[in-house]
Amino acid sequence: MVEIGERAPGCVTSLLRRMQSGDREAVDHLAEMIYPELRRIAHACFRSEPHERVLQPTAVVHEAWLRLVEHQDHNWHNRVHFFGAAAQLMRRILMDGARARLTARRRGQTVGLEEAETVAQAGGREANLLALDEALRTLAAISTRQVRVVEMRYIAGLTTEETAAALGLTPRTIERDWAVARAWLRRHLDQ
Repeated sequence: MVEIGERAPGCVTSLLRRMQSGDREAVDHLAEMIYPELRRIAHACFRSEPHERVLQPTAVVHEAWLRLVEHQDHNWHNRVHFFGAAAQLMRRILMDGARARLTARRRGQTVGLEEAETVAQAGGREANLLALDEALRTLAAISTRQVRVVEMRYIAGLTTEETAAALGLTPRTIERDWAVARAWLRRHLDQ
């Protein structure tokens, strides 16, 4: 699989610009080009989960792609910016799904037998996802930049250099923010 940094930057960026101008053919070409990377990001979102999942990475990719394409105000500067936006969106999709499942379980509802079995196997996964989301929201009150670094490094799996390019910062600043944010999250989640 090709990593983000190995792709020809002009190709994705060029297709993003064509898509922004309403070129439907660019949307199709972009989907072919970035779909494997979106799947990699989705799999990264699931890396610490049990093998049995309520929501599969493919479903997250499809939902994210549909929302990204339907979004009327496409203003992605380049491919790294696009993948950062995709990672944020995937995080929201996962959190919304976790909230919905917890709400359904509290009400004694289940969507189906397969989901009921999967939820039982997953244990407190939803609670853990929501705890992480709440921790990131709390961190955002302190440093939105550190939250963006966590989203790009942890969720999207971008390198330090790619994250620096996307945020317009130096790699050293990204490394520092990444270390501080991870330490803060560990402390916050351990409480």
